[in-house]
Amino acid sequence: MSTQSDHGHELIPRPEHTPDALRAALAAVEPGRLEEMQAQKDEAFAKAVEWQSLSPVRSWVLTWARNIEIARRPDLAARYAHATSRLEHEDPVTAREALLELSSILDEAMKAARE
Repeated sequence: MSTQSDHGHELIPRPEHTPDALRAALAAVEPGRLEEMQAQKDEAFAKAVEWQSLSPVRSWVLTWARNIEIARRPDLAARYAHATSRLEHEDPVTAREALLELSSILDEAMKAARE
């Protein structure tokens, strides 16, 4: 696992981009999503064989590195939960603000995951 960054409190260090490291990190921060991760991994590897390309595997790694980045950082996890809870708000302005916030969170998490 890599060293911690300056994002404040982190539950675990940022994991390396390997299936085993990502799985171990997810088990530590969101164990309830392990089956989802495994199903998406199986799908990515099947597509990689079918397409004769590593692109689906690379996408899987980045998606889960991003998801774990959100889960391992309580600041991002709280912002993510708040934004997703407002996505279907009856006030369209509130819903749009939530969508913009969610996009910002996902961008921030992806950028951090690629460090």
